[in-house]
Amino acid sequence: MISESNEKVDLFHTDLMIFTSDLKIVILGDASVGKTSLIQRYLEGIFTQDHTSTYWPHFVPNGSAECPVRFKPEISVWNIEQWGPYNVAIWDTAGEERFSGLSSFYCRGASAAIVAYDITQGESLKALYERHLQLLEYAEPRCLMVVVGTKADLVTNRTRQVARTVGETLALEQNEKKGRPRNSFSVHPFFETSAKTGQNVEKVFEFILQTCLPLDDSETARESIQKTSGVDLEQRSSKHLCEDSSRKCCRH
Repeated sequence: MISESNEKVDLFHTDLMIFTSDLKIVILGDASVGKTSLIQRYLEGIFTQDHTSTYWPHFVPNGSAECPVRFKPEISVWNIEQWGPYNVAIWDTAGEERFSGLSSFYCRGASAAIVAYDITQGESLKALYERHLQLLEYAEPRCLMVVVGTKADLVTNRTRQVARTVGETLALEQNEKKGRPRNSFSVHPFFETSAKTGQNVEKVFEFILQTCLPLDDSETARESIQKTSGVDLEQRSSKHLCEDSSRKCCRH
């Protein structure tokens, strides 16, 4: 199974070399915490109740007349709209342990990461420490890490298994390890979200984009949907953009 995966990744790598992006965002977390639903809610503004687990990389050019945006269980690379003059891409990874090797591959060159857990499942937070946080060693040295608690719509005093303060502490500690001290943020890099209701979903992505790709007043955020550009595995421009922007806007 793993050898077959590696063989297909080589083909995937070849196909993606024609695409470029200014910022690469990777989303990590255990299976079924709602990573794909989070992206789908942000990009399409919709929620699908039942998702098959993400298990295979597939690139879909966003907005292409020949290949419009599609949401399929196997999709693990997404395009989003332009942020001002920048092209931004999100990589959705499989959460199952058997795909950990592929997830580390997807983390390469990432300048921002969304690390997700299910607020109602304490084991999903444990999995972050056991398997997912270590994958960020493959990301850029100052990779921004945003911790996201999912499924906030299901939370009650009885169902909550992860306290909000636990998520906030994780976010601040991990960013300090990446050279981003807590006093550099005006807002903590932590959000509790619901893909079902849309709670805080847009705030997650706006926070990342404002931090990594600050816009001048003359630039219009969230412009037309990007139609032709995507991901460059070498991430030539992403690295330099985030290094420059971190000096200009760590305060966000």
